[in-house]
Amino acid sequence: MSHEAPAVASPSFAGPSRDGSRVPFELFTRADVFAREQEAIFRGPVWNYVALEAELPEPCDFKTSFVGDTPIIVSRAEDGSLHAFVNRCAHRGATVQRQACGNARQHRCVYHQWAYNARGELVGVPYRRGVPGMGGYAADFDPKAHGLARLQVASHKGVIFASFSADTAPLEDYLDEPLIAAIDRLFSRPVKVLGHMRQRVRGNWKLYSENTRDPYHAALLHGFHATFGLYRTNQKRKGGSDRARAHSTGVTFGDDWRQASQSGNIGQDKFVTNYSLAAPSLLEGRPDFNDGVTVSITSIFPCLVIQQIMNTLATRHIRPKAADEFELYWTYFGYQDDDEQMTACRLKQANLVGPAGLISMEDSEAIELIQRAIVRDGREDSFLEFGGLHADLDQDRQGEATIRAFWRYYAGLMGLA
Repeated sequence: MSHEAPAVASPSFAGPSRDGSRVPFELFTRADVFAREQEAIFRGPVWNYVALEAELPEPCDFKTSFVGDTPIIVSRAEDGSLHAFVNRCAHRGATVQRQACGNARQHRCVYHQWAYNARGELVGVPYRRGVPGMGGYAADFDPKAHGLARLQVASHKGVIFASFSADTAPLEDYLDEPLIAAIDRLFSRPVKVLGHMRQRVRGNWKLYSENTRDPYHAALLHGFHATFGLYRTNQKRKGGSDRARAHSTGVTFGDDWRQASQSGNIGQDKFVTNYSLAAPSLLEGRPDFNDGVTVSITSIFPCLVIQQIMNTLATRHIRPKAADEFELYWTYFGYQDDDEQMTACRLKQANLVGPAGLISMEDSEAIELIQRAIVRDGREDSFLEFGGLHADLDQDRQGEATIRAFWRYYAGLMGLA
């Protein structure tokens, strides 16, 4: 009798074209594609963003998060070490921790009260020895064999990542330059969390990954950008990708946004001449850096976006829920040495992004427009050639080169290359 592992069946769906310029719509709509992604990508050899260390400042602090569609708990143990484990009881599979965040020496399942410590180790089992005449477990029952399933954990500048795979490269190698430089820039000072927002989007998670790698939609889709001069087609841009071409980072340079000229928007359809701000203080603030960058968007495969838009700093965690639905979880932060005026400024500018943001609300609507339109034509393709197929990935900051790179990396992990 053979003990060889069974052959893995080839996928029954088409992959992107070799150059990433054609992407079958069925990759956004099929449940079997979504299921394969959970194993090949989210449980594969990648690092998944799960939290910020600033959300877990004290021993036994925790936050519930997700890796793909798998619920996890991110925890700081008594000795300060970081841990991540699946939020699913080892007894009967119930969700253990139902709070979004908090401080707990034990995580206790409500169903049968199995209890786990801040490392995910089983430390309490009711009626383990039974009660007179009934119940209990065998004498050789070993709590050490029934802890919560653990993930590898690594952190860079307080940004926490987790992985199911033992084959994942070291975090710094996975991120690579210039992504490390982008993280180092925004987390160059100790940060404090200002709050969270979350929204459900009725679309596929990869549509949002495309969106954050697409710089040229910003001046076309977002009326606020165009009208108030925050992002203009004639601004200087710079960016780059890691060697594997999984991630992308880009910055926009411009005039002080408080003095942004609307004249740069001439010829843009989204420029609205009769719009003004009832509260002009929304655009007040002061630059956090002396490098002239007004917008910074860093996209780390598979599901993290780190942003600077004026004084608004945030991580965006893409949490896939189904082939046609994902949650977008925003964590807003500032710096621990911010004065009250700067904190107030960051909180006010948070109105630019998030579920009803003056800028961001159009992104989720555009994604849902796509999802509704492609549901019945899975073998048709999206068309990704803007900027030319031979554009320099590290120089093309207006085209679709980084989106095509995303699809090439995705295809490799999914076995579609």
